[in-house]
Amino acid sequence: MKQIIKRSWAEPFKIKMVELLKMTTPAQRKKAMKEAGFNTFLLKSEDVYIDLLTDSGTSAMSDRQWAGMMLGDEAYAGSKNFYHLEEVVKEVYGYKFLVPTHQGRGAEHILSQIMIKKGDVIPGNMYFTTTRLHQELAGGRFEDVIIDIAHDSENEYVFKGDIDLKKLEALIKKHGAGKIPYVCVATTVNMAGGQPVSMKNLKDLRILTKKHGIKIILDMTRVAENAYFVQQREKGYDKKTIKQIVKEICSYTDGATMSAKKDALVNIGGFLAINDWDVFEEARNMVVVYEGLHTYGGLAGRDMEAMAIGIMESVNDDHIKARVGQVIYLGDKMMEYGIPIVKPVGGHGIFVDAKKFLPHIKQDDFPAQTLAAEIYLDSGVRTMERGVVSAGRKANGENYYPKLELVRFTIPRRVYTQAHMDVIAESTARVFERRNKIKGLKMVYEPKYLRFFQARFEQL
Repeated sequence: MKQIIKRSWAEPFKIKMVELLKMTTPAQRKKAMKEAGFNTFLLKSEDVYIDLLTDSGTSAMSDRQWAGMMLGDEAYAGSKNFYHLEEVVKEVYGYKFLVPTHQGRGAEHILSQIMIKKGDVIPGNMYFTTTRLHQELAGGRFEDVIIDIAHDSENEYVFKGDIDLKKLEALIKKHGAGKIPYVCVATTVNMAGGQPVSMKNLKDLRILTKKHGIKIILDMTRVAENAYFVQQREKGYDKKTIKQIVKEICSYTDGATMSAKKDALVNIGGFLAINDWDVFEEARNMVVVYEGLHTYGGLAGRDMEAMAIGIMESVNDDHIKARVGQVIYLGDKMMEYGIPIVKPVGGHGIFVDAKKFLPHIKQDDFPAQTLAAEIYLDSGVRTMERGVVSAGRKANGENYYPKLELVRFTIPRRVYTQAHMDVIAESTARVFERRNKIKGLKMVYEPKYLRFFQARFEQL
């Protein structure tokens, strides 16, 4: 019988330059973690071996992007790089108008101030930290309308980012369409474990919102990753390119906020893209106040050029297959060791279920924060908490208690090798072996907003 040889996939690039990493000892990591108040955000980068804190601005730019940096037109007004970026956004995403910002939260702030009035309700498929805060600061209130199974880490439904249309209809009936300025749709859903939204759900959502005169605003930070899952999982899309699917996703929405530091493969940058002239007119006035002139929005010309090139690279089929493939590889390794993770594996990282990993630590003692610290202590791998600390507090001062208490292993694009993935999985497995001996944390400092960035802890 003829042997069938398995074909492995490999990255569609070769390495041209390397950055040397500092290797630390357990004693050095213990000292660093204590000084950081057991918050991985407060660690110094030089003390980190493999950095999985975020995929935001941490990807490796291509030779074409670096070459584009040399073409930066640093004119204060009318930079040619802005017009190139505008052209690419129209080609790839299809939106009519563009307002550049320094990063995604700049776009969220401007959009919220323009579209949200005091007392408004903004439905969305699970909260995101900065998005919800901008909505609240504008006088609105976020309402989660994601499908219920998105909160179940073990459910393997392949489109756990979908919006529950019955929940949305109930909100419209309760508050009236006039109190809902827009529905916020994230592709993919970060806090659910990088889970995608189906094209069918977007089409059905468009029909419902059009009926009530409600806009849809896309959080398109990882829209190319979402398109990959649609291509692989949804009937009728297997022959379509990522670029075609991305444009179709955007076509069912009225505008988008973008942190280009993720999909678009740059270290800084973002934008607000919109189809409504009146919103655009106000946004380009506001950007001058908060970010910079409407043709640079707080960015250097070279950054806009790198972004334009990165957007085109992000919708390349070979690129996105390798990007998500590396995440899936790590997820498979984790599951081989019996580590409880969010299933199915999402697009930008592995999310370990800290409640199942450390069931003896109650949520008020911060199991996900604890686990992130323990993984760093074991190997120098930096991850981050996505649980009760990230969820923050309600207006009345009470903690939000999300059903999902997760540690996020976020994989930067084009940065690490499969060998790094093996080290990450093995380190997590070692911590898993001694999980019963791990104790929780207590919070000893809490900032006013977005506490997960700067809060400090001590071991119980």
